[in-house]
Amino acid sequence: MEYAHDPRTFLFSHYIYRGLRSATGVIGITLLAMQVMDLPSAMVVSIGALCTSLMDLPSPLNHKFNEMLASVLLCTAVALIVALAVPFPRVMPFVLVAVTFFAGMLTVYGNKTMSLQFSALFVMTLTVNEEFVVRKALEHAGLFGAGALAYMIYAMVVSWITEQRTRQQILAEALYEIAGYLEIKSAFYDAGNDFDEQFNQLVRQQIVVAERQQAARDLVLRGNKTMHDGLLMQVHLRMLDLYEYVLSTNTDYQMLRQTFGGTPVLDQLRDLVRMMSQDVEEVAFDVTRGRPSYATVDYAPTIKRVEHEIAQLRHHHVPAAAMTALADTLEMIKGAITLIGQIHEASRTPVEPAKLLPGLDMTPFLTRQKYEFGVIRDNLHWRSPAFRFSLRITMAVAVGLWIGDHLPYASHGYWILLTIVVILKPNFSMTKQRYNDRLIGTLIGCIISVVILRFIHDPLLLLGVLFLALVASATFVTIKYRYTAIAACVQVLIQINLLAPGSQTVVGERLIDTVIGGVVASIFSFVLPSWEYRAIPKLVESVLQANRRYIAATRDLLLRKSTDDYAYRVQRKQFMDSLSALISSFQRMLDEPRSRHRAVDNLNRFILQNYLVAAHIAAARIQVRQHYGELDLPAAEAAVSQATEAATRSLELASERLAGEELHGQRGVGFIRTPAEVAVAGLAATEAGVADVLMPSAEAQVAQTEAREAEAQAAQVAQAESEARQAEAEADAASERRARLADSADRRKAEVLVQAATSGELGANEISHFAPDGGSTASSTGRAANALLERRLRALREDTAKIALRTGAIGRAMRKED
Repeated sequence: MEYAHDPRTFLFSHYIYRGLRSATGVIGITLLAMQVMDLPSAMVVSIGALCTSLMDLPSPLNHKFNEMLASVLLCTAVALIVALAVPFPRVMPFVLVAVTFFAGMLTVYGNKTMSLQFSALFVMTLTVNEEFVVRKALEHAGLFGAGALAYMIYAMVVSWITEQRTRQQILAEALYEIAGYLEIKSAFYDAGNDFDEQFNQLVRQQIVVAERQQAARDLVLRGNKTMHDGLLMQVHLRMLDLYEYVLSTNTDYQMLRQTFGGTPVLDQLRDLVRMMSQDVEEVAFDVTRGRPSYATVDYAPTIKRVEHEIAQLRHHHVPAAAMTALADTLEMIKGAITLIGQIHEASRTPVEPAKLLPGLDMTPFLTRQKYEFGVIRDNLHWRSPAFRFSLRITMAVAVGLWIGDHLPYASHGYWILLTIVVILKPNFSMTKQRYNDRLIGTLIGCIISVVILRFIHDPLLLLGVLFLALVASATFVTIKYRYTAIAACVQVLIQINLLAPGSQTVVGERLIDTVIGGVVASIFSFVLPSWEYRAIPKLVESVLQANRRYIAATRDLLLRKSTDDYAYRVQRKQFMDSLSALISSFQRMLDEPRSRHRAVDNLNRFILQNYLVAAHIAAARIQVRQHYGELDLPAAEAAVSQATEAATRSLELASERLAGEELHGQRGVGFIRTPAEVAVAGLAATEAGVADVLMPSAEAQVAQTEAREAEAQAAQVAQAESEARQAEAEADAASERRARLADSADRRKAEVLVQAATSGELGANEISHFAPDGGSTASSTGRAANALLERRLRALREDTAKIALRTGAIGRAMRKED
């Protein structure tokens, strides 16, 4: 269940708090304005407050101040410029184009400015249909700015008062998503579930977990002064340790499912992980409410049953590697349970913040706020997705204005524009989702509004309905836009009824205008598109580079070259962030038309294998930390050095294959001509044929000879290009075959092992020799701790080698033309 949809958390979440805060501020400022001015003027003040409320998001106080101040200044300037341009029909189109284009370019700063971009366009759409003279335009902008500034002051005061509460809510949401992550992991211990589908679901949840953890870092690791701030920091740090433990159990699922599928031991492991999920949920509920958390889940009986099953299995002919993996998995789960207990304890133990992170620089872990104009300037080129989106939305708004001016009924033209700016987003997948949500939400909202207006006529009751609609609109805007669309439709129709009672045609007009705006936005989503596959090579390379840095930091930590794990934690965060960015882009690509899909299977495997690399690294680090005294240190350090060096080489090879350097090398520019040169050669031959009719015979013969030579040369070039394409296709197919072989290697070895052991064909020594992890289950040192570490390191080498096999095919697929 989602955090925002669970009744136990929703009523205490920052989403409902934001909705109540926004609605109270907007309605309150409007009512105050109505005491000192007429209703139309108060409505302008209300719109100013409403626009600023769109930027009222959970953020550190200094970030919130900057964001809301930017909204006040930008939106007031837009209101003034558009109002001054309204009396000049020849100037107005240029102003609208400039405002829309600039608003579109704000997307270069990331998701944080999406609300600011929408606010600017929202102000423009509401102002464009009004009638102004210069004096009235100045008054309009002044009233708008007053409402915007009033809401900013109100929001900053409320946010300062509720700062600690907001931290609790954001941290609780991160914990809740960890619980959801554990719930998905528990399903891996059910052999009846599809492994690949389950892993894809886990990786998608990883995106959510990474986003929520970053939001928690930005609030919990900043401005800590009190003992309670230290308590939240402590919970947050234990949560990150728990996540690393949980991640480290991702390495042996295939072996466990193949060997123990259908046995009680897997069912009991699944029950243990589900209990962990429930336990973390309980912590999240307590943190949300600001109360100490105490463990209510008893793991001991289930752990005893698992240990009993493992003891019984040792008397059977079970592969040694599988038994080792089973015992190791139980130890990892026990470690995670211990950490959950530490989270419970941390939630009731206030501590001085300075004692937790003495002198450490938290900057690499926090979101930095940099809005420099040079970023916009650097993106003013044809290949920039933000530039193409700006052009796309500008053209769509222009078409929407033209349609609104030519409709046969007295439409509210801003409805069409508002629908366009709401639906049309920088990427196709979000536009597609917004289109469905907007149309369905508007239809449901119109039906609800008709029912409300049929039975409720008292203005005070309608104001109460309006307040609830404002709460719902702000609450669900970032988590379930369809609900926001329903609430926004009800809000607008109730407002119109309050201002002009008895408007019978408004509902139908709004529905028609919404459909028109949705169709326009949907059509323009195919104009100057920025398909996701064009951005994927850069994201893949970013993952490879972050992976190499992560492995290097792990090597330095395990070889004791680093005095602490600070660099390791920084590189781990950067690697998981880069992987999450690739996963998000991949998911958006799958929402696009099938003709725009590229290397779907290879990308999916690439993501999963990088995820496994993170799991192997986490497992190796935990193994060293827990069994440091049991290791033969020189042998362990040699194994770490060799494995990390081999993994780094594989990832460097992967980067070369992604760029096409390793496979093809550089082509001689004089040997293969470009398609343009081939066309020129063909055109020369055609011109020579035409000239043959006009020239004397001697010259014609010469021309014919030249034409034949040109044709022969063109044919040779075409043949060379055909051979090059065929060679590339063969290389692609070979890479695919190698990747498929790599994917199935461990599975085939495990199947052979199980069958042979069952039939009694293998003895204990032979079983060790054919262990599914590709090597012996015992270390050359004879120490069990070294054997476990070496098994993790072998798995790390294998998965980085598989990554290298994938990237060549990914690079070639992404370079194909549309």
